[in-house]
Amino acid sequence: MLSLNNLGVICISQALQHSPKLLAIRQCLSKASSRATLCNNSITFSSKGTRRHTGFRLLNESIVKHVSSLQRTFCTASAKLHCWNCGQSVEQTPAFFCLSCNFVQPPDERASYFLIMECDQTFALDTQRLQKTYLKLQRSLHPDNFSQKTVKEQEYSEYQSALVNKAYRTLLKPLSRGLYMLELNGMGIEEGTDAGADPLFLMELMEINQALDEARSKEESAMIGASMKEKLKDLTEQIDASLHKGELQAAKALLAQMKYFANIEEKVKEKLSELM
Repeated sequence: MLSLNNLGVICISQALQHSPKLLAIRQCLSKASSRATLCNNSITFSSKGTRRHTGFRLLNESIVKHVSSLQRTFCTASAKLHCWNCGQSVEQTPAFFCLSCNFVQPPDERASYFLIMECDQTFALDTQRLQKTYLKLQRSLHPDNFSQKTVKEQEYSEYQSALVNKAYRTLLKPLSRGLYMLELNGMGIEEGTDAGADPLFLMELMEINQALDEARSKEESAMIGASMKEKLKDLTEQIDASLHKGELQAAKALLAQMKYFANIEEKVKEKLSELM
């Protein structure tokens, strides 16, 4: 029986044979392993990625995690999906249906929401095209279409339909779309970070919220709502420019502001409903 380490090596070798682009990462693996050897000649690694060492201190503790992460990348890249019904290879990503037998497939965890919704991974995406793709996918994946099918087909259609719904809702609005793009880059906006915000910005928020609380007519509330729309539009353009340049920290700060203004916009809608 192959050990986990041997299996990882075999998986990496097969991936390199089928994808020349992974050659550079193989060299990175080699360098990382060499660095680990230089740091500590007595280091040994277990199959779970832990380390045991004697006499010396490991200078770079991230090497083990880095090597393990690259091994998982190789294995994922080389793994091929197969149809659960006919066993044929499923090449497309994401795979909603098998091209051979036309049976619905389980959701592909490797696919991003942009791939699922057939969109370019950009902040300024075409929302009309997004909606058309959503309607097209739901027409084919909706659970009602599988009411007379097997239990497994019904389950997979429910999973796929729910995933398409989530992808559509996430990409539809600029705020959730931007936060998702940060997530894809390993970043996020933490809750309760007011202490690090600009005092002038926080003061502006307080004044807007106070004005909304004191509003007694639809006209007053609508004016605040219109102001929020303008601010959100301006932030959308700035975020798009920052993401296009790859300035993730700037985009993160702007998305944090957008989150506050979007919250006020929702309050305006609630206020208008009350006044109606």
